[in-house]
Amino acid sequence: MDGREDPGGPGLGREALAYADALYNLARYLTGNGADAEDLVQETYTRALGAAAQFRPGSNLKAWLFRILRNTFYTLYRQRRSHPTVGGLDTVDADAQGAAEETWLRDDIDLDRLRHLVAEDIEKALLGLSEEARTVILLDLEGQTETEIAEILGCPVGTVKSRLARARSSLRLRLQDYAR
Repeated sequence: MDGREDPGGPGLGREALAYADALYNLARYLTGNGADAEDLVQETYTRALGAAAQFRPGSNLKAWLFRILRNTFYTLYRQRRSHPTVGGLDTVDADAQGAAEETWLRDDIDLDRLRHLVAEDIEKALLGLSEEARTVILLDLEGQTETEIAEILGCPVGTVKSRLARARSSLRLRLQDYAR
């Protein structure tokens, strides 16, 4: 050993864990449910740790992880489309969903109802977008630059700008009642 930290060592792993929430947010919208999102994030970390030697120190770790997540999603999506399975009742975690809603909604009952309705409408609007549009919007909301998004998606920056403009326009149309 030459004294340098192993790229797959604990330093990279700890740093990568800082992005778990951001990865989960994108995974949640790509998959459409929490359980699949958790599985996708776990698979993303597994693949990232397996490919840690390929990570270039000094490059954007968050963008690298988002790219792995996106590629993993597409791989798993193609596999599931080729070999569909049906989940049972044990795939639904109603208690965890109810607990999350209880901690999110607090104080004023009317305000809580309004928050819930707005959140549902925003989620419906996001889920109504194409997968491509939803991905660029969510990456943008996570604070990624257009250059970083292009790196994650593996496309030119101009393509990202076009997709973002179309996705934002579509969201505006879907949420136009809130602009009045």
